[in-house]
Amino acid sequence: MMAKRNRDGGLVYSTEFGRACPGCSQPVDQCVCDQDAVPEGDGIVRISRETKGRKGKGVTLVKGILLPASELKQLAKQLKQRCGTGGALKEGVIEIQGDQRELLKQELSQRGFQVKLSGG
Repeated sequence: MMAKRNRDGGLVYSTEFGRACPGCSQPVDQCVCDQDAVPEGDGIVRISRETKGRKGKGVTLVKGILLPASELKQLAKQLKQRCGTGGALKEGVIEIQGDQRELLKQELSQRGFQVKLSGG
């Protein structure tokens, strides 16, 4: 096994599992450093539709959910299942394929979030 370390001696790469978090020396996809960090915001969940850069295909974006990364990932999975479509979680924004604004507004309101539709 070969390992690369930064100046402080923290592991940054291993041939065993690839890139490593310098803080906890775990593989990047299993990092536990900031999982409990809750993003800041006004507490309002905003739902919008976007087609830009997607060759005309629309996606519904859900922004502003103030949950730790692990809970946000689980919520994204549940919302995709509820809509019956695919999607992704990118940088704290949940992307759901298709125009699912009304269904997501209803679902998130039932879960206790304050929801607003934004955009056109």
